[in-house]
Amino acid sequence: MNRTEFIIATAVILFVAFATGWFANWLLHRFTRVRQSDVADLDRMSQELHEAEETRDQAITYMQQREADLTNQLTQTEAELRAAMEGLREARHEAEELRGYVDRMKAGRS
Repeated sequence: MNRTEFIIATAVILFVAFATGWFANWLLHRFTRVRQSDVADLDRMSQELHEAEETRDQAITYMQQREADLTNQLTQTEAELRAAMEGLREARHEAEELRGYVDRMKAGRS
């Protein structure tokens, strides 16, 4: 093999390597290319996810506020119940004292 044949063979091998690499790159981009509709779907899904997270956060805030309101109302109701029970207890005690007084008055007349 003389020098000219060696240069031509090397050039052919380099051209075939270049063509193979270019073809492989083209195939790779052909199969991994992202379509515009896929990007639009991803954008839409990310927006819906963001809105869902905001709605969830609002619902959590509302539930916490509602729970605090109900706990406060329950505490007030329990305090009112204790006060009413104490008043009833005092009224019963006073009624017993009045019955005893009336009974003593009746017994004193007879």
